[in-house]
Amino acid sequence: MDQTIGVLIAIVSSFLGGSAAAVTRYLVGNADPLTLAILRWGIGFLVVLPATLLMRAKLPPRADWPRVALLGICFFGLFFVLYNIAVGYTTAARASLALSTLPLQTMILAALLGIEPLTLRKSLGVGIAMLGVFAALASGLGAAPEGAWRGEAIMTGAVLCMSFYNVWSRPFMQRSSPLGFLCVGMGAGAVVLVLIGVATGRVSVLADFGAAQWIAGIYLGIGGGALAFILWVMALQRTTPTLVANTMTVNPIAAGLLAAQLVGEPITLNLVLGLVAVFAGIWIATMTGRPRQTPSNSP
Repeated sequence: MDQTIGVLIAIVSSFLGGSAAAVTRYLVGNADPLTLAILRWGIGFLVVLPATLLMRAKLPPRADWPRVALLGICFFGLFFVLYNIAVGYTTAARASLALSTLPLQTMILAALLGIEPLTLRKSLGVGIAMLGVFAALASGLGAAPEGAWRGEAIMTGAVLCMSFYNVWSRPFMQRSSPLGFLCVGMGAGAVVLVLIGVATGRVSVLADFGAAQWIAGIYLGIGGGALAFILWVMALQRTTPTLVANTMTVNPIAAGLLAAQLVGEPITLNLVLGLVAVFAGIWIATMTGRPRQTPSNSP
């Protein structure tokens, strides 16, 4: 039961993340990738910090802080700058489809590091989901923006940062709490981003934002930042990294639907067919052949 709840939480998180891709696509003409990352995680941290203090969430032990901070800088800093660059080259839906290579990368990395063994069920489910992703990207290449492949290549490479975050985060959460772990990591990433933004003068573009841009930016920080990743670390606490990562294939649904409204991106047949394969893969990986013993909660 706990594993199923973890997967459901991760699906909601991934849906919020997909909507954030569409909002990023909407804002990408008004701000550079670094500034968008500052906006997302600066606002996100301003939500996560008081929530952590009010709920008295257990923070990681001081000995873990350097490694938790490094994970946070790698993920909330480096990954999301690359993420924003990628979205600038291609559509929100196609960028989210490239982001859906996360399950495959997480599964391989977890197996290589000896953290999570490969099983036939997980391999088959992730394989079907990934075939859906690649088929959708390949068959829709003719209708993609010029140079879209650059964005999708950057996104696929950047996903490795998130794979390490998924695989290495759980032990730290077990010694603290999901919210406490998130607060330290997101705070480290946000501080580094803000310092770089101030030093380079990038944050000055926020002064030119109108009401619509600020509304989108606030949603990016609260919905696509704080709430999405509070749910993400809660899911990682309850189930395995691969099963959590596999829900990332829900991401293109929200991205495609919202981007169609915000920037007029079309929802194509190849995208729909790819998403059918994605859902089939999630179902196979999470709903059949479930092991008898589920991972325990952190104390």
